[in-house]
Amino acid sequence: MSALFQIKSYFRHWLHTVDEHSIHSPFFFDFYEKVIKHKTAQADFSAIEAVRKKLLTSTMEIEMNDLGAPSRHFKNEKRTLSKIAATSLSPQPWCELLYRIIHYLNATSILELGTSAGITTLYLAKQANAQVVTFEGNAAMINIALTNFEYFTTPNIRLIQGNLDSTLSDYLQSPAKLHFVLMDANHRYEPTLRYFSMLSKRISEKGVIVLDDIHHSEEMTRAWQELRQHQLVYASVDLFRCGILFFDPALHRQHYTWTL
Repeated sequence: MSALFQIKSYFRHWLHTVDEHSIHSPFFFDFYEKVIKHKTAQADFSAIEAVRKKLLTSTMEIEMNDLGAPSRHFKNEKRTLSKIAATSLSPQPWCELLYRIIHYLNATSILELGTSAGITTLYLAKQANAQVVTFEGNAAMINIALTNFEYFTTPNIRLIQGNLDSTLSDYLQSPAKLHFVLMDANHRYEPTLRYFSMLSKRISEKGVIVLDDIHHSEEMTRAWQELRQHQLVYASVDLFRCGILFFDPALHRQHYTWTL
């Protein structure tokens, strides 16, 4: 992702940003007030953040195999865990946002594409009665994540190991509906659309898909623009870092651009 593309993308985003005074939908006014604008922590995440701090200071070297888009931060496969944590983990405010979304939706069937070290997964698993299924293809990160899950004793997390191109399609053979999906794995155009096509068949009517890094590159922005106009998507929110797709027909084709 070039710096120039990032600047241009953010400027376009800023031009279209609105606040609560421009929201006429009762649902989205309530969503904005309780999820986007309300930033008080709704659960105790201090123990998870303590693990993040340990990862950020770890000098352990691990071998990484990028199955998706090549990393823009690293040129070789051997990397220190601290640098991986600094560049790959979603920051605390974004993890808290994701928690607020699932809490607002009362989501209990949750899917995450891209486990990494499991920090975001642990946030998602804080939702009462939630079952979280997370996918990761990198063996080194799987070991880190499983260690973190074991430390927190999280029986409501299931980690599926392997290449997402095969593991996701196998998992989705089940007819069970999904309430919330976080797509944060392969930041490329074609895989993003392919995974969405599979997931959209299993998402519940009141469900939501969050697509991370929608302005990561030109191809991710193109994927986002296409997906928010998909026939099954009835509303969307662009938060610059991520996009939120809503599947409820009662929302009548609305799109909002907000900032946190």
